[in-house]
Amino acid sequence: MKKIAFTGISRRRFITTTAAALALPAIVPSSIFGQNSPSKRISLGVVGWGMQGPGNTKGFLALDDCQVVAACDLDKNALASAVNTVNDHYQNKDCKAYHDYREMLARPDIDAVMIAVPDHWHELIATEAARNKKDIYGEKPLAKTIAEQQAIVRAVQQNKIIWQTGSWQRSQAVFRKAAEIVRNGLIGKVTHVEVGLPSGHTDFKHTKPELVAKLASLGITDLSTIRPGSAAWKIAVTEPPPELDFETWIGPSRMEEYIKQRVHMNWRWNYNTGGGQLLDWVGHHVDIAHWGLGFDNSGPLTIEGHGEFPAADALWNTCTKYRIELKYPEDITMTIAGGHPDIKSGTKWIGTEGWVWVDRGGFDASNPDWKKGKSLPEDLRKVKLYESSNHQGNFIACVKSRQPTITPAETAHHSAIPGHLSLISMITGRKITWDNATETIIGDAEASKLMTRSYRAPYQMS
Repeated sequence: MKKIAFTGISRRRFITTTAAALALPAIVPSSIFGQNSPSKRISLGVVGWGMQGPGNTKGFLALDDCQVVAACDLDKNALASAVNTVNDHYQNKDCKAYHDYREMLARPDIDAVMIAVPDHWHELIATEAARNKKDIYGEKPLAKTIAEQQAIVRAVQQNKIIWQTGSWQRSQAVFRKAAEIVRNGLIGKVTHVEVGLPSGHTDFKHTKPELVAKLASLGITDLSTIRPGSAAWKIAVTEPPPELDFETWIGPSRMEEYIKQRVHMNWRWNYNTGGGQLLDWVGHHVDIAHWGLGFDNSGPLTIEGHGEFPAADALWNTCTKYRIELKYPEDITMTIAGGHPDIKSGTKWIGTEGWVWVDRGGFDASNPDWKKGKSLPEDLRKVKLYESSNHQGNFIACVKSRQPTITPAETAHHSAIPGHLSLISMITGRKITWDNATETIIGDAEASKLMTRSYRAPYQMS
């Protein structure tokens, strides 16, 4: 696997702005100036209206210097909801609907896009957007495989676009405070990090009860036990609804029968389209762990994981319980776990002189003084981390300034690599040795093959 040339932590990657400071109309194509003038209103298109799409879009709608002008989704009902949400906000009918993201991305008047689609579509849409010189707000994990992530990073760098990952915890003061405690050495030398993630399967779309009711006569309540060819499977399989273009939705992944409980939002629990709880959350809590360690462009050296999996051909087949031990540079170890009570949800750094733990809505530390205030006292902040108080706002500001966001593509890439390698270790049943410099698995050809995946024709990875 070819190494990606990361140019000086990428936070120093700047692009010269060529537009003069002019008073601009509400929406002006960036192509007129070659770059986005600080005074212009950024024109945005959104791709995907499932779990993250609506919230992300509403965040952009709240910004005065951004205007959402287009929406794309393969589900007609979701697309109508997206267009109506945007038009209701602006009190007009200007938002245009698209079925094909390529058509939307070809519009010269769109400056940036928000992408919130299932993992198996990340690489194709993101690289196409980059080739069209659109700045991108994209969801985590960066992509379905390491190779696809590498392709996205290359496309972002080659086309000199701005990227923001939906790892929004970095734009929350409590996570920055915790990371700064670690980066400023207040807990001494870090020896171990605990990262607690969710376990099991969550029925986000609330489609499980409908299927369980149909299966009542068979006494089946656990969807992970349903296997192809069984009576239960035959009941679960139906024709796709007319509003969903299922053929395109499956896209580059292996074609499979339509099962409602495997599609919207719950695609996460099928390895054909998602990565389970591990990959769904690695871009949040491991991302924060790396932030505190200063490892945004680094990664583990060895990875050894053990997990509990349903059958590979089960309706929901992603790992339900897992524990992974990782060794990092500087003699730091990390435990990533889901379903193990001794590893608390969130991120906990343990050092020679103390510890600090942070989660959504939670903060604790060995020193009671660290719990006071939203941030550390200035005299303790020798190392000050990137500050953002609004994740969508940070993206738009960086689109205009051409400076890196708080979670650029390179950071998202390294934040997700531990999750991908952990899954590979669990699937192969072996310890993985990773070379950070070359981004290759050492001495294991079978494991190395799992860094990428085959695309269904006619789709091709960039």
